[in-house]
Amino acid sequence: MKVLTSEAAQMLKSADDILILTHQSPDGDTLGSGFAMCRALRSLGKRAQVVCSDPIPHKYSYLWQGLEEQQFTPRFVLAVDVADPKLLGAKLSSYADKVDLCIDHHGSNTRYAEHLLLEECAATCEMIYGIICAMDVELDRAMAEDLYTGISTDTGCFRYSNTTIRTHLIAAKLLELGIDAYAINRAMFEIKSPSFFELRKLALDSIETYFDGHCALMYITYQNMQATSAQQEDLDGLTAIPRQMEGVDIGVVLKEKEPGLWKISVRTGEPYSASQLCAKLGGGGHARAAGCSLTGTADQVRDQMLPVLAEALGVSL
Repeated sequence: MKVLTSEAAQMLKSADDILILTHQSPDGDTLGSGFAMCRALRSLGKRAQVVCSDPIPHKYSYLWQGLEEQQFTPRFVLAVDVADPKLLGAKLSSYADKVDLCIDHHGSNTRYAEHLLLEECAATCEMIYGIICAMDVELDRAMAEDLYTGISTDTGCFRYSNTTIRTHLIAAKLLELGIDAYAINRAMFEIKSPSFFELRKLALDSIETYFDGHCALMYITYQNMQATSAQQEDLDGLTAIPRQMEGVDIGVVLKEKEPGLWKISVRTGEPYSASQLCAKLGGGGHARAAGCSLTGTADQVRDQMLPVLAEALGVSL
């Protein structure tokens, strides 16, 4: 059942022992949403804990600074920025049918939770900001840092087309609380490990173009990850590369998380919908950015992708 911001706020104010679920391969928005909400709930005297199936990259460690782990039996389960229970990952799969409230900004949300607060805005952190305000919680600098991180990362440092007036207004409110936006954006977008540069070289060498240059595919294999000692966080910044090529309308990055299991990231320009394209392959997301998962060899995965890409572009394979 869909709910309003005020209703979601009241549900959370009435709950306790709240487990906050984030999605696998965590990004700034799911983590920023989770930890900001955790801080808000704890400020009300409630027990709350954020969990994730995958290890959280070190660069996000400031998001939970000062939050000690709490042990309790969950009585209320909240999912943030999780459009589909499949995205919870193996370790949290047991909660797939136990989510009391989902707060999400993906139009492809599968409506799996008992209650759903859904808005197609730039970042789930925008919604969390509204809920925290509706809960009559006074925002502090730590909450603001968490929320700003989610908004900045999901808008590409305010460069993507999903950025709105509301996005900037909320960011301004967070800046008023004294956060160091420069330090956050440098950590999120500029600082890269030596492994990143090694992985980037291999990824660039793999790029293939199709359909008269309107589509570009880039591969990051499990072997590439092993050879460069790259971590999950080293993939940040690589997803946008194929779409940056002049003339490319649809950019695809095929990332092999483990042998034979690929995470597909799709970025599109207007009028092409990444969400609709990925939905045909069992995934989803936003109009300009979406994803799905496929299995097989690199060639087999490519061959699954190409007919769908051709259909999206309205061309023959």
